[in-house]
Amino acid sequence: MKTTDLISSAVSNTFRSKTRTLLTILSIFIGAFTLSITSGLGTGINSYIDDTLSGAGAADAMSVSKTSEAASGFGPPEAGPAEYDPDAVSAGALGAPGATVTALTPDDITAIGQIEDVVAVEAQRTITPDYIQFGNGARYVAGAGSLTAGQTMLLANGADPDDDSADLQLSLPASYVEPLGFDDSGSAIGKTLVIGITDAQRKQHDIEATIVGVTEEALASAFGSSILMNEALGDALFEKQSTGLSSTEADKFANASVRFDPGVGEDGIAALKDRLAEAGYEGTTTADQLGMITSVVDGIVLVLNAFAILALLTAAFGIVNTLFMSVQERTREIGLMKAMGMGSGKVFGMFSLEATFIGFLGSAIGAGLAIAAGTGLSALLSRTLLADLPGLQLIAFDPMYIGGIILLVMVIAFLAGTIPAARAAKADPVESLRYE
Repeated sequence: MKTTDLISSAVSNTFRSKTRTLLTILSIFIGAFTLSITSGLGTGINSYIDDTLSGAGAADAMSVSKTSEAASGFGPPEAGPAEYDPDAVSAGALGAPGATVTALTPDDITAIGQIEDVVAVEAQRTITPDYIQFGNGARYVAGAGSLTAGQTMLLANGADPDDDSADLQLSLPASYVEPLGFDDSGSAIGKTLVIGITDAQRKQHDIEATIVGVTEEALASAFGSSILMNEALGDALFEKQSTGLSSTEADKFANASVRFDPGVGEDGIAALKDRLAEAGYEGTTTADQLGMITSVVDGIVLVLNAFAILALLTAAFGIVNTLFMSVQERTREIGLMKAMGMGSGKVFGMFSLEATFIGFLGSAIGAGLAIAAGTGLSALLSRTLLADLPGLQLIAFDPMYIGGIILLVMVIAFLAGTIPAARAAKADPVESLRYE
C-alpha cells in the first residue's frame, strides 16, 4: 500500500463511527480553543506593553538617583517619621505626589558619567507648574516632564515636542482636551497654552507655549497626566522657577537618565547597577519598572494554559478509547489486511494517522474559532471597556503560536494513538480472521 493510499484510508476510516469521532474531536476542540484564546491574551497584552515600552524609557537607558535610606514620608507606620534631609527634592513626575529623593548635583552627574559602560548621562530637572490654562478658561493642575533620548509617546494627534526647536512646545495629555475647551485632539494642535509657575520668591509667572501634539494614555507611560515639554520650554520654566535661588540650590536634580551600550546584555546591566550602587547611586531600567506587569500577565496566562492542557490530556484519553473501539470493531479487517501482505508497520501507521488526523481536525477548528471569537471580542472591547487604552488589542494571535498549538495537539493525539495502533500492529492474522 502506497503512502498516499495509507493516508487516504486513515482519513476515510476516521468517520466510520461518526458520533464517537465527533465527540472526541469536540473534546480536543475545547482544549485547543482555550489554549488559543489564552495564548492570544498573553500575546495581545505583552505586545501592547512592548509597543508602549518607549513611553516608559528606552531599552538602553536607566533612571539613576542617589541612594538614600531616609523615608520619604510614605513608608510603613512602623518605620516612624522620616528624618529631615536638606538635600531632598521632589521626585517629580515619576514619583508619588509629595515623594522626595536625595538630590543629585552637577558633581554627581559628572561622577556618574565616568562609571564604566555609561555612554551618556543627562540630568532630569524637576519642574512643578501651578496650572495650565487655555484662553480665559478654567485652570487645571498638571505635571511637567520631558522625553529622554529614545523615548516616544503614543500620539492621538500631532507630534512630539522638538528639542531642536527654539519655539516653546508641548504635548498635551488627551484627558485635558475637553476640560480645557477643545472640541477634539485635532483642534488643540497649534493653540497657545498658558503655564503658570511660581518662583522661590513666591511670585507667579505665566509662560505661553504652543501645543504640537496630544498624547494618548498608555499602560506603560511614565508621565500620566503630565504635559511633555521640549528643551526650550523646559529651560524657560526652569529659569522662572529658579528665580531667587542660588546656583547651588537651582542645580539640584531628582534623577538622571543614563544611556549605556545596548549590547551589554542582562549580565552587563546587572554589573552596571552594581557599579552604580558602589558609587552611591541606584539604577532602574524600564524592565524593572514594568517587570511586575509582565509577570502578572504571564502568570495569569500560565494558569489558564494549564487548564487548557488538562482539557487536551482528557481529550487524549478519548482518542485512546476511540481507537481501541475501532481496533476491536475492525479485528477481522486487520487480519485480512495482514493476511494480504500488509506489514505491522503500515498497520501501526494507519491507526496512528487516524489519531493524528482527529487531533488536527479538533485543533484546527478550535484555533480557527478562537481567532474569530478573539478578534471580534477585542474589537468590541476596544470600542467600549478598553476605549481609554488606544492601541490595545486584548487578544492578538501570532501565526507561529497558533501553528505551534495545532502541532502540539497533533503530537498529543499521535502519542495517544500509539497504544491502540501498537495493539493493531501486533494482531495475529489467523486469530483476527477467526474473531466474531
